[in-house]
Order: sequence, then structure tokens, then C-alpha cells
Amino acid sequence: MNDKRILIVEDDDSVRETLNALLKKSGYEVESAVDGPPAVLIAKKMSFDLYMIDLRLPSMSGIETMKKIKEIHSDAVCIVLTAYATIELSVQAMRAGAFDFIGKPFQIDVVLNLVKNAIEFSRLKSENISLKKQVRDKYRFDNMVGSSPQMNQVYELIERVSDSDSTVLIQGESGTGKEIVAKTIHYNSTRRDKPLIPINCGAIPEALLESELFGHEKGAFTGASSSRTGRFELAHGGTLFLDEIGEMPLSLQVKLLRVLQEQTFERVGGVRSIQVDVRILAATNQDLENAIEEKRFREDLYYRLNVIPINIPPLRKRKEDIPLLVEHFIKKFNKKKDKEVKGMTQGALKLLNNYYWPGNIRELENLVERMMVLMKNDSYIDSEDVPEKLIRSRRKTSPFHFELPEEGVVFSEIVSAFENQILDLSLSRANGVKNRAAQLLHMNRTTLVEKLKKRRLAASASGKDSNRPFYREEEQAS
Repeated sequence: MNDKRILIVEDDDSVRETLNALLKKSGYEVESAVDGPPAVLIAKKMSFDLYMIDLRLPSMSGIETMKKIKEIHSDAVCIVLTAYATIELSVQAMRAGAFDFIGKPFQIDVVLNLVKNAIEFSRLKSENISLKKQVRDKYRFDNMVGSSPQMNQVYELIERVSDSDSTVLIQGESGTGKEIVAKTIHYNSTRRDKPLIPINCGAIPEALLESELFGHEKGAFTGASSSRTGRFELAHGGTLFLDEIGEMPLSLQVKLLRVLQEQTFERVGGVRSIQVDVRILAATNQDLENAIEEKRFREDLYYRLNVIPINIPPLRKRKEDIPLLVEHFIKKFNKKKDKEVKGMTQGALKLLNNYYWPGNIRELENLVERMMVLMKNDSYIDSEDVPEKLIRSRRKTSPFHFELPEEGVVFSEIVSAFENQILDLSLSRANGVKNRAAQLLHMNRTTLVEKLKKRRLAASASGKDSNRPFYREEEQAS
């Protein structure tokens, strides 16, 4: 017995009874009504997999009846029945949301085939809605892990910007969860039922990136054997997520700026302007202001993207979230690997808390998975399960680690050495650009320059080669 329900709305007794008998014989559960108002009342009490509605009814037109039913069940699938199957009426019915229409008198095979297709469409539509709900549930605010003050500020920003169409620039180190933030913004916005289309600007060769973004026409270049729709078109009505935007070539930055300003573009090799309605979310692990100084990123594009900035803190600055994150990942891998790990001991958590986490949350997730696979105790991850490499690397990665030897130290010397270490780290991270190094240390550029001069003079007076990382003395802008 088929459990699919169909509502027939038809005032002609013979047609209604014929359809009723035919569909029941085919295994469907069937209800019927002779006019629009009683059909709407039935629809308020229960939902149907298919609504078959006559175009001409006594007190309410079939199209109006369909609209009323769709107000109750937005996903309702409707077939219009009509003895006046004109092009104008069919277009009107389709615009109102009809799946298809059947002309009278009808053939049994045609009716059964169309009903079968409509029921299948209804099933797929329901599954799609369910999947979208699952995705939205996955990216609700309570599925972003962390209760630190820094993360609470991020949550507040996401909540405030989600329902706007403003462009958002998500900034943070690799592994901090920028993509999760982008998905959370989209699935909590009014565009949640439209597509979220991601593209990694750093993972696609420059020669192909323009085609990926804007599409191309057949014959636009060697190998373009057919036309292709770009990510902007695919994201129409929804959101385009430009990941690693700092890696985008300058030549494409100009074209992207125009699209953001005008919401129009042409495919590669095309002449027709295509208009889109797309919200832009961008993410980067780079300092774009530094990239502007180095002429790697356009300043006008930066200000166009940086309408609402969201900065994701690195894990080392929100270590109070580590226990929550560990608990979250243990639950995840328990389910994925069919395990029953109860948690992590305080000793192991202390070791994790002392680590610098250069790979951020992604590194923590991978570590938890590794420890769960190799752990010696089936119930709790213990200190002995924490890799020795992680404990040793703490001393190398954390600039604040210091062990006082038993014989003591000369305070001025150790402070000087520590300062030199910090200067070296900042210059190395900034690729020798003094302005960027000063920003990393939150000091004025002139202060940094004076410290470097004093260090050179001290090295020269002692006759020692300082052997320090280079910096760009010749760059006036640095």
C-alpha cells in the first residue's frame, strides 16, 4: 500500500470520481474537495504529497486555491487540471508555482506518469529541505565551540551581521575556523535557503581562477569546448565565500572590485553583461594592510571587502576554550570511530594548555584524533598519550618560555638576549619589512629602528658579527 497522499480539488463529479478511483487503485491515499474553500480547510488539517486542482472552480479559481494552499504548505506540489489548456493559462499556472498541468479529457497513462513524477519531485523536495535544516542545525551558534570572552565577541558580531547583506572580511591565522564562521553567517542569514558557494583563491592557478569565478563561453580559450557557469552565477541569490582572498592575483582584483561595485560581469570570452545578487564573505590569514604596502593587494578592494571585519583569535589567546574543544572532538571521534572515550585527564589537559598551538584548532583536532587512536587506556586520554614532540616543541615555539638555572643569570644580559630574540622573530615573520615587524610588536617604527641601531652598534663595538635576520634598510615605505 502506497502511503503517499493526494488531494483532488474538482467540482465535476465524474472527473473527480474517475481520478479518485484511478489513484486509489494505484495505491495512493486520496482525499477530495469540490471547491477551493473546503480544500483550503482540509489543507490546514493535514499535508499532502500532491494537490490536483481544477483551474475553474465555483467560488475560487484554481490558481487562487493553489496560492492559498502554498501559504499553508510552502513546499506544496500542485498539478493543475484544465479543459482550457491554452499557453496563456499554462504560463499563468506555472508562474503561480504549479508543477505541471493536465488537459481534459486526459489519458490514464499520462495522468499516472505525471502523478508519479510529481510525487517523486515532492519526495526529493522534502529531502532537500530536511538536508538544509540539518546543515543549518550544524552551523547554529551553539555548535561553535568556545566560551572565552574573545569568542563571545565573535558570536555577537556574527549575530549582528548575519541578517545584513554587508560584506564581511574574516581574518585569522590558518586553522582558527574562518570557514566555519562563514558558514555560520550564511546559515543564520535570510539567504540560508540559497546556495553558499566557496572558492579558495590560493588553490587555483591564476590562469584558471578567472574562469572559475566568472565562467567562460565556448571557444574562449584552448580547451573551452563548452560554456561554463562561474561561481558568481552559481551563488546568485546566496553567498559567495572567497577564501584566502589575499592570494588573489592583482589582475583579478581589479575585475572583482568592479563586480562588487556593480553586481555585473561578463564571462571569459563573452560580451553579455550578467547581473547577480550575491553577498560576499571573504577570509584571509594575511595582514592585508601589509600586503597593500608591499603592492600585493589593492587598497580600494581592501576597503570594499573590509566593511565588517571579524577577527578570529588564535587558540593560544583563548586557552580557556581548550577543555571544551577537546570534549567536542572526543564526542565527534567517538561517533566516527565507534569508541567510548570518556574524556581527558587534568594532567594531559595541562600539557595541552602549555603548548603554543601554531596550527590552532585544526592542529588540536588532529591531535585529539591521533591520541584517541593510539591511547593506552580505553576510557581517558592521559599525559602519557600526549606526544613527546608536542611537549618538546613548546620550548621552541613559545617566546615566553624560560628556565632559571641553579647558578642564576645576569639579569641585564638575559633581558637583552630575550629582546634580541623577539626582534629576530618579528623581522623573520615580517620578511625583513620593519614597518610590519613594528606592527607585530605593537610599537612605533622609529622605536624599532632605534633598537636595531643600538644592536648594530653594540655588535660593532664588541667586534662580533650579530648574525641577525636581514631587514630592508633601503625601503622607505617599510
